[in-house]
Amino acid sequence: MNPQDPLSQLRDIHLPQSGGFWPPAPGWWVLALVLLLLLAVTAWLVRRQRRKSLWKRLAKAELVNLERRAERTGQWFSQLNTLLKRAAREGYPDLHPETLSGEAWIEFLLNYTPSDREASRPVVEAIVYSAWQPTVTADPKQALEFAHRWLGGQKC
Repeated sequence: MNPQDPLSQLRDIHLPQSGGFWPPAPGWWVLALVLLLLLAVTAWLVRRQRRKSLWKRLAKAELVNLERRAERTGQWFSQLNTLLKRAAREGYPDLHPETLSGEAWIEFLLNYTPSDREASRPVVEAIVYSAWQPTVTADPKQALEFAHRWLGGQKC
């Protein structure tokens, strides 16, 4: 080093230390907050939908139970009819289907059948009337097929 040369007394350029990952920049905080809010809203919507469709899952489980004990008796058809009325009350509360009976109840079931309305008419009539007839002529298998189809097409 030459004491007379002022440039020789200068030190080399030191670059600053690179910043660590913590604390994050404000943009990352905003992104994290938005993601947490989206996650919370999604969880709330999923929970709400599951709660709204709980009646449908319970009705389908009860229908499976009825399927296991299927028999050609008025009591069995009465239980199936009751299940359909409860499901209709939950699916269409503003129409008050639980108050319907006879031909009005048959028309309600047919109006809200997801497919093949006219082909379902004899089955629906058999479901409704078999609950009150002394001898049942309806086929439980067809009644269960209609009930599965009807419950599957209901709104949640």
